[in-house]
Amino acid sequence: MNEKTVVWALCGSFCTFESILPRMEELVNSGVRVLPLMSFNAAGLDTRFGAAADWKRRLEQLCGTPPIETLQGAEPLGPKNMAQAMVIAPCTGNTLAKLTHGISDTPVTLGAKSMLRSGRPVVIALSTNDGLAASFSNLAALTNRKHYYMVPFAQDDYLKKPSSLQSDFSLIRDTLECALRGRQLGPVLNV
Repeated sequence: MNEKTVVWALCGSFCTFESILPRMEELVNSGVRVLPLMSFNAAGLDTRFGAAADWKRRLEQLCGTPPIETLQGAEPLGPKNMAQAMVIAPCTGNTLAKLTHGISDTPVTLGAKSMLRSGRPVVIALSTNDGLAASFSNLAALTNRKHYYMVPFAQDDYLKKPSSLQSDFSLIRDTLECALRGRQLGPVLNV
């Protein structure tokens, strides 16, 4: 996948950021240029998992460019052919719902719309506590849409959080490589 540029969007599943960064680093180390992008919440909220400014600094150090965190920054991604694909990791239930219903009012959802209008793949790595509840219909709808590719997922804690789903982040790169060839990595349900 050398000489490619990929947009990597982070949504507000803050507890997964620490496990996402090594996956992003794998792409960077393989020669892929990664353009980081953050949702309003990911870019603006300090949480028990870290300060927003620290996450932005780490992303810039890793990728060599500051994260896109505005609608104006996300809009030209597709029309200006700035990347071959987009990864949304972690993708929250909120973002999943907005993508399903065509709502593009955040940098992540507008970035996805921008990529899709150019027929570019959007790879989704779920991290949502309601994946088998309120978000399930949205997951099913996007799984059936052209140019969306799911990183294989499973229940991450079926006893304490029976509706929670999380993608296997170690499969992001493999899913991306398949998506760039127009294929879905399987099995999608990683039981």
